[in-house]
Amino acid sequence: EVQLVESGGGLVQAGGSLRLSCAASGSTFDGYAIAWFRQAPGKKREGVSCIATSDGWTSYADPVQGRFTISIDNAKNTVYLQMNSLKAEDTAVYYCAASPRPQLVSLKIPDFSSWGQGTQVTVSS
Repeated sequence: EVQLVESGGGLVQAGGSLRLSCAASGSTFDGYAIAWFRQAPGKKREGVSCIATSDGWTSYADPVQGRFTISIDNAKNTVYLQMNSLKAEDTAVYYCAASPRPQLVSLKIPDFSSWGQGTQVTVSS
């Protein structure tokens, strides 16, 4: 099973940008769909974006559409989440997750079986 490690979180002012990374170990991303989720204090975990590694199809939650971009670098075995025009409401712990269905495009938690430990993103207003 693939192990996932997120990095790139931090503190940024509103309007700024961050790029999160999700690195795989124990396996390549080939054969998996990868998604980013986030969980703000006192709120449920929610899907942010997903990429199907089989064909590159992507999906975004409405609150981040047009501001966030998910991408994959197969040579580095890393998935990225480029976050631009950040808002205070983007503050959360961000998790990457993997599903053993490479054609999957989903933002539903039950569809994903492997999870990273999370990285904190804090946007100051």
